Amino acid sequence: MQQYSQIKAMLAITKASLKSIFRSPSAVIFSFVFPFVFILVFGFIGNNGGVPVYKIALAKNCDTANALFDSIKTSNRIKIVRFENEKELNSSLEKGKITGVFTITKNATAIPAYTYSIFTTTASNDQWPQFMPVINNIVNKISNQKFANRPTYAVADFDYKRDVKEIREYKTIDFILPGQLGFSLLSSGVFGVAFMFFNLRNTLVLKRFFATPISRTCIILGEGLARVIFQMLTAIVIIVAGRFLFGFTLINGVVTLLEMLVLSFIGLIVFMGLGFIVSGLATSDSSIPPFANLLTLPQFLLGGTFFSVEAFPKWLQPISKALPLTHLNTAMRAVAFEGQNLWDVKNEIGILLIWGVVVYAVAVKVFKWE
Repeated sequence: MQQYSQIKAMLAITKASLKSIFRSPSAVIFSFVFPFVFILVFGFIGNNGGVPVYKIALAKNCDTANALFDSIKTSNRIKIVRFENEKELNSSLEKGKITGVFTITKNATAIPAYTYSIFTTTASNDQWPQFMPVINNIVNKISNQKFANRPTYAVADFDYKRDVKEIREYKTIDFILPGQLGFSLLSSGVFGVAFMFFNLRNTLVLKRFFATPISRTCIILGEGLARVIFQMLTAIVIIVAGRFLFGFTLINGVVTLLEMLVLSFIGLIVFMGLGFIVSGLATSDSSIPPFANLLTLPQFLLGGTFFSVEAFPKWLQPISKALPLTHLNTAMRAVAFEGQNLWDVKNEIGILLIWGVVVYAVAVKVFKWE
């Protein structure tokens, strides 16, 4: 007599579940259609939205004994960052992590008193064009308020060919696409798993599974594997379409694609745990959306999907930075555009894994088989 194979049974469940997912209009819409709609809508409206905070480094010869520097230091739109060495500074410039290197120079003549300039790269093309008007506005306030009877306090000395280094350009799609991919993973993991296991339980399919020799673990693995396969295919389609249709930056090509898929897998596993929790807590089909939205909506809005976390009020930023979707989005963008590898984003991965441990500890407590 042939021995019963748990693996074959698990794969049979995976195959059947995968077919049902592809036949589900809601699964296809949430995983494929919605992300592309948001990419199109938000990707071409403007850069990142919100009220951005511009990070600048100061040049070594920057004059700091003046009203312009004092105003920059107290501005809520500008943050001065310091680097331990030149290599770290240049790396941040090339990856678009900072707006640029800012300089204030005292003029030999009194009119105008100072000249200011910025050295930057095309990787910060989403920042420095908006940064310069902010500085100009600060200068105008100084001239009007503190030196009302004097000529312009400071003037800009900026030349694109001289002061902007040509490297890869940071485009809107480079910010939007990782956020939309994270949104797709979150929606599929929470809503997909919650509805799937609740319906299996409610329609007594799980009860019928119990009449077979297949183990409960293989039932979970079979259904979960189907969800993972479907969502990994979704991730590949979104990334590849973004690359060839919208010019999304994959800095190291196929290697970057694979690293993004690894991050997608980790994020999806964590989000599926949230789905198991919702499935266990739900008492009816109608109770699933409120529970699921309670877990997904704050992440969707605060997780850096549409706007940089830096654009939020300072009191809200710690909450945003605690969310798993924030760390997934951050890791995705660092890998795709900055060229970081998985070890470079180990902190984000570590926080996601911690979330995974906590989430599944709760899921084990609340998940129901019947």
